[in-house]
Amino acid sequence: MTNYFKHKTILITGGTGTIGSKLVEALLSWEPRQIRIFSRDESKQLDLLERLPHHATLRLLIGDVRDAERLDRALQNVDIVFHAAAMKHVPFCEYNPFEVVKTNIIGSQNIIDAALRNKVKKIIAISTDKVVNPFGVMGVSKLMMEKLFIGANYYKGDADTSFSCVRFGNVTWARGSVLPVWRRQAEHEGKILITDTQMTRFFMSQDEAINLILEAERLMKGGEIFIFKMPAIRLIDLAHAFIKKYFPQRKIKIEVIGKRLGEKMHEELLGSNEGTHLLYENKKMFILRPRIPIYALKPAKLARYQGFNMSKISHHYSSKDFLSPKKINTII
Repeated sequence: MTNYFKHKTILITGGTGTIGSKLVEALLSWEPRQIRIFSRDESKQLDLLERLPHHATLRLLIGDVRDAERLDRALQNVDIVFHAAAMKHVPFCEYNPFEVVKTNIIGSQNIIDAALRNKVKKIIAISTDKVVNPFGVMGVSKLMMEKLFIGANYYKGDADTSFSCVRFGNVTWARGSVLPVWRRQAEHEGKILITDTQMTRFFMSQDEAINLILEAERLMKGGEIFIFKMPAIRLIDLAHAFIKKYFPQRKIKIEVIGKRLGEKMHEELLGSNEGTHLLYENKKMFILRPRIPIYALKPAKLARYQGFNMSKISHHYSSKDFLSPKKINTII
């Protein structure tokens, strides 16, 4: 397999988050020249350095994507950028929409401009299933981020920089996600809180998320959104499986508290309108391209995505179709 990262300088925004730090660990095995970890929190950078103490390729950069000047400096001589920095927790986003705009939208524009000024070759932004028919602030802001990154392929003019996105569901055991929250609740309160018994969500493992990002980097030409085909789970089924697996000897109660501000009952990976775009798929993922004249690929050019065929999906890919309780144990 071709090593696309050997001797490359890579920058990861949000590099101390769950996805960012996992990506750092994965990339180290590919012999990059340098990995720059760009994030705001020095404590999390120290934690990461303690886990990976002997890697001379790591550079820890304190900075914020809101700071265009700092980004411009950080991206000097960088080949590849993975943009994982974001405000992503739904309730916090609902109560702080002005801050979400600064980070998720203006911060993304800052990344795009800094990448073009520094002649970065490839940038991949981490998106979310909440961009499809968005209901809350976070989903709307991430949809705008997707639009910026796809539009950057035209905004760049003749620059040799490519921009693409990957679209995730929920990543299991990510910081602040439902499973670690439930573990703390079960350990300290003897109960776990769920919002609605019929609510469903898409889930993927951390390893699956990293594999999607790395595969997207390999396949991208610019303008694509890469979407992993992940299973959906009813939260009530997830709760029962979680208790059975991690607290089999304790009587853990399940308390229903109702939907939080900004939440939907069911998420979607593909919107009904996106099924009419140039859409390709294999067993593991979709590749969505924008419907713009210069991207109207002829059948002879389908080989550019080796192993993918044009998709015939004409409906949205929704989390209404959920995984059976027996299979949930393999996800968590």
